[in-house]
Order: sequence, then structure tokens, then C-alpha cells
Amino acid sequence: MKPMSLLAGMQRNAAQRKPIAEPLLLEWLVLLGMLIFAAWLLGVQGVWQLLIRSDPTGITLVIILVFAASTLWCGSRSRELGQQRQDLDAAALRGLHAMTVSPCWAGAYWAALSAAPRDSAAPLDLLLESTHGPHSTAWWVNGIQLKLGLLGKVIGFSVLALQIGQIQNFDASQSQDLLRSLTTGLGVALLTTMVGLVGNIVLGLQLTRLDRYADDIVAQAQRHGLQLQSGQEK
Repeated sequence: MKPMSLLAGMQRNAAQRKPIAEPLLLEWLVLLGMLIFAAWLLGVQGVWQLLIRSDPTGITLVIILVFAASTLWCGSRSRELGQQRQDLDAAALRGLHAMTVSPCWAGAYWAALSAAPRDSAAPLDLLLESTHGPHSTAWWVNGIQLKLGLLGKVIGFSVLALQIGQIQNFDASQSQDLLRSLTTGLGVALLTTMVGLVGNIVLGLQLTRLDRYADDIVAQAQRHGLQLQSGQEK
């Protein structure tokens, strides 16, 4: 076989190959495994006990619970987006008729394009609401973690300032108790800020990945929608 013929055959096979959706749920499971391992390692080192004991306000525990619940939601959302992408690809492979009757989110968009090719009644907006709408609330929750950390910082420094303000006469015999009171406020300020920042970064990474995957679903739906329109014109 000639090299040019071999190259042409490889290109033709690549063009006919079924597109493979990115394993979003698998990526989330890998991240979850890393988080569980990190949580276990911190527990062995006594970090969790230190965090809870050093924060009498309970803000650190609230941030951890918010992060855990949000991470589980990201897993559920990853599964849903992955299923929608599989349904989209399957409907596109079955042909034009299957595209317009598909129960997936893109199916409603294609059905609207089939009825009104000029994108009337804003079917693309409805598709965007399905793919990206819940992420807005998740991003707001992600910001809550950072705000709770800043709230703990304000409370910690307020406690520190109140303790300093109550000092009238310095007694060397009371230095140990005074130092303990001052470090309590400082510990609350630093620990809550640290936990809020870490939770904000890790959850933001998950939400960014969800947004990018949702963007890809919309792009694929539009690409197949153009094929649907060209097929109707023929």
C-alpha cells in the first residue's frame, strides 16, 4: 500500500470514529479519593482535632460541612452532565429524526430548531439554563466559604482587641493566662481564614471543570444543530 493511500485511510477512519466524551465523573472520583486520603492523613496527624478545638465559634466546622456537601453535589452534577453528553452523542449518531425526539437537554434545543430554524423562542437560552443554571448557586456557595473565613478573622481579631483592651495592670504572674486568651483570638482569625481559602480554592476547581464541560455540551449541541439545519435545507 502506498504511503499516501495509508495516510488517507487513517484520516478517513479518524473522521468516522465515534467521539468519546471526557470522563467527568471519573475525574471527580479521582479528586474525591485524593480528598479522602488527605482527610485521613490530617486526622492521623491530629489536625482535625486541633482545628475544632482551637475554634470556639464553630465557623471552621461550618466551612468544612459546606465544603463536603458542595463536593458531593459536584459529584452528582458530574454524573448528570456526563449522562447528558452521552445521550447527546447517541442521538446525533442515530440521525436527524432521533435528534429532534431525544429526551436529553439538547433534544429540546434541536426540536425547537427543527420547528423554527431561526432560533425563535430562545431555545439556546433554555439549553444554557439547563447546563449552567445550577452552577450559579454553587458559585455563590463557594463564595460563602471565603466570607465565613473572613468573618472568623474579624471575630478572632475582635476577641484579641477586647482582651488587650481589658488589660489595666500587667502582672507577671498572670502572663500565662493572658497569653492564652490572646492566642485564642489569633487562632480563630488565622484558622478560619485558612480553612475558608482552601475550601474556596478546591471547590472553585471543581466548579470550573463543571462549567467547561457544560460549555462543551452547548458547543456540541450547536454543532449538531447546524447539521440539522443544513439537512432540512437539503
